[in-house]
Amino acid sequence: MNLLSRLKARLVAWNKDARPPSLTALDLFRYIGPGLLVTVGFIDPGNWAANVSSGAVYGSVLLWVITLSTIMLIVLQHNAAHLGIVTGLCLSEAATHYLPRRSGRLLIGSAVLAAISTEVAEILGAAIALNMLFHIPIKLAAVIVTLFIGFFLYSNSYKRIEAIIIGFVSIIGISFIYELTLIEVNWGTTVRHWLTPTIPDGSIVLVMSLLGAVVMPHNLFLHSEIIQSRQWNLEDEKVINRQLKYEFLDTLFSMGIGWAINSAMIIVAAYTFYTVGIEVAELSQASALLEPILGKGAALVFAFALLCAGIASSITGGIAGGSIFAGLFGEPYDIKDKHSQLGVGLVLLASLGVILLIEDTLQGLVLSQVVLSMQLPFTIYLQVRLTSSTAVMGSHANPAGTRWLLAFFGVIITGLNVYLLVDLARSMIA
Repeated sequence: MNLLSRLKARLVAWNKDARPPSLTALDLFRYIGPGLLVTVGFIDPGNWAANVSSGAVYGSVLLWVITLSTIMLIVLQHNAAHLGIVTGLCLSEAATHYLPRRSGRLLIGSAVLAAISTEVAEILGAAIALNMLFHIPIKLAAVIVTLFIGFFLYSNSYKRIEAIIIGFVSIIGISFIYELTLIEVNWGTTVRHWLTPTIPDGSIVLVMSLLGAVVMPHNLFLHSEIIQSRQWNLEDEKVINRQLKYEFLDTLFSMGIGWAINSAMIIVAAYTFYTVGIEVAELSQASALLEPILGKGAALVFAFALLCAGIASSITGGIAGGSIFAGLFGEPYDIKDKHSQLGVGLVLLASLGVILLIEDTLQGLVLSQVVLSMQLPFTIYLQVRLTSSTAVMGSHANPAGTRWLLAFFGVIITGLNVYLLVDLARSMIA
């Protein structure tokens, strides 16, 4: 299938009832959605664990890390979406088309493993929430979550999934607004901590955990794919420029919501656990400890919001896995296509298999982060290479300043993940 045929197939798969964009003030709202699906990965159970631990141990001091990481995330995710808009290809398809066959397949194969690794943590997070709410054994809960996610992905269109994910994000946001109303927050101190970098003694691992968990390989692949749900005419330069503008606003708005929710997690932990000297090591422990401090309602809301986050991130993780796998065959994500179906099934079943085989859920989370740390540098390298190439992007290739900024962020995030990998290895050996 040549490039033109793939672009036509994508337009049919994503937007059969496409029409040219209007010039009304509602244009921005038509573009809101893809960024929120990416935001779900920014507030997944792994982020919850890091945020709650940070707030419990250091109060609100590390809020600045959320601000910095969000800025970096906006730049990298916007650049991934940029590729999708200009070329009509996601990262996986572009790698298949523009890289040598062997290296392209190896890189995409590693991205599939990263998607599986991410899904392990996300399904586990939802399973832990079910255990907290209904006392269902975690492995049985993981089976229930996996079956639900599989049924959901195979039986729903993208537009319906997008609407439901927006609903999940709204529930999570409202949940933490409720939690914030139960505590007294010193907003002057909080604002200062959002803007002033401070690294307390012994906090460097948590700082790197907060930063290093922000950019995940599957989210970069995902954004380059789902942004094309807003596509009309790839041959019209005016439409491309218009899409690039509104995509950035969508990314800015969506990552801003992620920043607010992650910040709220730290603030809630800071003004509940930190103020009374309670350290929290696990999410289930956090819910249990909230009850005597803020009441049973706060504990239930926390657990329910975690369930929403786990399910929502598992859904987007499944889409990402299906997209990456379909890209091996030069195809866009389409749940009605056998390659997308196979990719989604592979990610879900492999993730569940890992969860069922491990005895220690914490060990499963650790191993999932190891795989992500190892794969991330390759995805960032691929993205920067493709988006900086005039052969791929034409006149929309990254200018020198953007190229260096992306490379700088890539080095920082990759370095942090490598450090975390080494630290995890040391802790496992010890």
